[in-house]
Amino acid sequence: MFRVLPIDTPTLGDRSYLVHDGTHAFVVDPQRDIDRVLDLATAEGVTITHVFETHIHNDYVTGGYALARATGAAYHINADDPVTFDRVAVRDGDVVAVGDTLRVRVLATPGHTFTHLSYALEADGQPVAVFSGGSLLYGSVGRPDLLGPAHTHDLVHHQYRSAHRLAGELPEIAGVYPTHGFGSFCSATQSDASASTIGAEKRANPVLTQAEDDFVDALLAGLDAWPAYYAHMAPANSSGPAAPDLSTPERANAEQIRKRLADGEWIVDLRNRVAFAAGHVPGTFNFGLDGSFATYLGWLIPWGTPLTLLAETPEQIAEAQRELVRIGVDRPAAHATGDPATWTGDHPLESFPRATFADLAQVRHHRPIVILDTRRRLETAEARIDSAVHIPLHDLPNRLAEVPDGEVWVHCAAGYRAAIAASLLAATGRHVVVVDDDFTNAATSGLPVRAA
Repeated sequence: MFRVLPIDTPTLGDRSYLVHDGTHAFVVDPQRDIDRVLDLATAEGVTITHVFETHIHNDYVTGGYALARATGAAYHINADDPVTFDRVAVRDGDVVAVGDTLRVRVLATPGHTFTHLSYALEADGQPVAVFSGGSLLYGSVGRPDLLGPAHTHDLVHHQYRSAHRLAGELPEIAGVYPTHGFGSFCSATQSDASASTIGAEKRANPVLTQAEDDFVDALLAGLDAWPAYYAHMAPANSSGPAAPDLSTPERANAEQIRKRLADGEWIVDLRNRVAFAAGHVPGTFNFGLDGSFATYLGWLIPWGTPLTLLAETPEQIAEAQRELVRIGVDRPAAHATGDPATWTGDHPLESFPRATFADLAQVRHHRPIVILDTRRRLETAEARIDSAVHIPLHDLPNRLAEVPDGEVWVHCAAGYRAAIAASLLAATGRHVVVVDDDFTNAATSGLPVRAA
């Protein structure tokens, strides 16, 4: 008997796994906030004896080192990974016993990284599952370009062969348990699947149904930008990151908030975009907790810039801190809770309008406006509004001067990124309107939408 319990981190698009036989447990690719793993192990009544990393992660700070230290578990990492801490070095073909009935076989599956490993699980001597990390995903594979263009060609071919190795060595009934592929930018493409098997992937996954050259060409053509904070993850993970400090940061009053703004620090309002547009502290940025908060904040903020968080409740501050430590933003400089009036003191709030694509279609006939499209390159390649200025959100902080003068109507695919962009522009004094609408409504509203 064995159980595989996923631990989802949907805001980063990743999964960790706790696997046990009723007594002994192992964990694969734990996230930084290890209290979730410890609580689950306690609820299951099992002892964590082993921790496995499939690779040195690029999209989050691992909790593996801290979890191993907290539990006394053996920490298994590829022998070829240049880490600076003690671990149990493993290589292709090694077999690790977990309890009396579970065996974990190490499989070299390069492609996402050169030293990537997968872990095949055997229960009572039978292969039953594989923890494939960033190798074989649901309907996809982990992207092969994160180590830079000099390595992409080699890695994408490694990725193809690694997927075929898994498909060839494991039975079709074996479950597939990837770390990436649930919205992570580490995935080459995305899937809505929540479970799969080797057999299902052999029938539907392009890496297993296409010829190698066709797969390589299609995958490389579909790659887009990844978050800038990825550059800091591998160095952090190679040095053995400690458990995070989730204690509440110091409280800031209105005067301190104004001073931090004047000093060039980032003050981030965590409320949803509707509330922010209705009234906010001038100069603050809107990264709502209701979207991919940590991904976009980590992508846009100059790394190391002091950060103050504004939210309605202490619980929202705590949630934001948990999200941020996963990407290595460990300690906000300060925080404030309540409502925006208390964050400004005697100073007035600012606001900007929200609109739909139908509103945009009407107003463009009556006065000159700038339409700013903040979606990524592959999105605009499918369809864009004719005459719109295209600056992807992740480029906007460094390209604000390229936004033409005048009233700016800013849009994305559904409103979240547009709200971030609008707050960045408004902080510079620009007159902005955020299009809080689904881009599928642009063409039906009469806007001139065309393929790029």
